[in-house]
Amino acid sequence: MTDKLRIEQAIKDFVRGGDNSDTTLLDRVLHKDFRVTNNGFMGTSGVTIIDKSQYLDNIEKGVFGGLPREMEILQLDQSDKIASVKLKIESSENNFISYNSLVLDADNEWKIINNLAVVTPKKAAL
Repeated sequence: MTDKLRIEQAIKDFVRGGDNSDTTLLDRVLHKDFRVTNNGFMGTSGVTIIDKSQYLDNIEKGVFGGLPREMEILQLDQSDKIASVKLKIESSENNFISYNSLVLDADNEWKIINNLAVVTPKKAAL
């Protein structure tokens, strides 16, 4: 399998893991130093950084995740052992633009090390 296909699979596993609240799958695809970085996270002001442990805990507790989403890879750029993927994701409640940084880890697997997302809530139908 080419690096591009392996990177795409890591991204698909990340999204599917969130959709299905599958912390085992997420643990496998996220680098040990994974971080979510967000500006204005869930209506708060300023920058919020969530580490891997806290992220998995939030998924497990249903704080976020658990909704099926449609995903489209808008851009994928790879240079040697690093990659960047821009995604467009849509759920019934939110639209996302997500920038993901990946690294080729010591185990020769592509792992997501950072997720930077803009989340826009959909307006409720009247």
